Amino acid sequence: MVSAQALSFGVPELIDSPAALRGLNSLAGSYVAALRDHGTAALVTNAASDVLMLRQGDLHLPITVDDGAVGRSYVASPHSAYVLYARDEVALLGLGRKQLAAHAVLGTLDGLLRMVRLNRAVHLDNWFLSTNLHGPWEGQSLDAMRALLAARYPDHFLIIRSLDEWTCPALLHAARADGWTLLPSRQVWVTDDLKASWHPRNQTRNDARALKRSGLEAEQPAALNDADCARIADLYHQLYVGRYSAINPIFSPRFIALSAQKGLLRYCLVRDAAGTIMAFAALRSAGGVGTVPLMGYDMACPQDLGLYRIASYLAADLAMNSGLRFHGSSGASEFKRNRGAHGVIEYMAVDARHLSPSRRAGLAMLAAGLNRFMTPMLERNGW
Repeated sequence: MVSAQALSFGVPELIDSPAALRGLNSLAGSYVAALRDHGTAALVTNAASDVLMLRQGDLHLPITVDDGAVGRSYVASPHSAYVLYARDEVALLGLGRKQLAAHAVLGTLDGLLRMVRLNRAVHLDNWFLSTNLHGPWEGQSLDAMRALLAARYPDHFLIIRSLDEWTCPALLHAARADGWTLLPSRQVWVTDDLKASWHPRNQTRNDARALKRSGLEAEQPAALNDADCARIADLYHQLYVGRYSAINPIFSPRFIALSAQKGLLRYCLVRDAAGTIMAFAALRSAGGVGTVPLMGYDMACPQDLGLYRIASYLAADLAMNSGLRFHGSSGASEFKRNRGAHGVIEYMAVDARHLSPSRRAGLAMLAAGLNRFMTPMLERNGW
């Protein structure tokens, strides 16, 4: 793992040639090269971003560029994050009489975000995952990166997703000091020390017993074959897209294969006696933190088999044995609190200083509303 102190910095530059990207000999370089080779939609089917690399010395950051279309995944579409995904959440939460008020608020928000064209955006250090772990980058040279991107894309908002005080406090503080606008985006559930706070709990022991009782076999394969990749993509789709929201990123079997081959994700699989994958979890790690952006299980199986509990247990166990702090993402708050997690507010940093006064004013209105109402609501309700 490269430390922040070990990074060297020069003048930032943008790279889009797949050959030059592969020559960087880095995970980010090979990942962006694959996205450019195949096209984003071949890997993340509900995204259409142009993807390139920002290189500054030893630091290699994927850049995604979107021109304003509405309806794609929230991993590159802030309108989807704040409006479309929220609408799906409102439907799932069953708010009763409050649902009409929630839809009215979301309708106003929809109009504001369309008016300022927030989806016309460049995302910095964006991996198309629900959580971007920023690793050793602590915000060094952020001002130079901002200037470069604003000059190259003068009509786009600049955005950094997945900032919080727990995973990347220095980067969050650097964005604030550099004048970026911070928008609360969600509450995530994190565990400082899995060995102390997760492993000894009765719920964790029960999860381990569920795995043993199931008769299923857990493994961490060195490689995935085509059938494995297709099955993993389907199980993920059943849960995150079928049950929750079509605004979640939709990963193709080709993405699953690429992520395993490049080492972007480490897969834990659970197979039945016939060798069929019944559940899985995929761990992403950077900067001493692990998170699980992909998980899934066979939703045709009886709930008492505990496949969600089993997959969650295997992911946390892998993170613990790897010496990682654990970022449990959002959702399932009671389940995660019962296993030692605590909540942290996550932010999206947005810069619009190079844009028109009307778009800057719209961003300021959005920030004021979200910071006044969204953060207290998330903390109060535990969402």
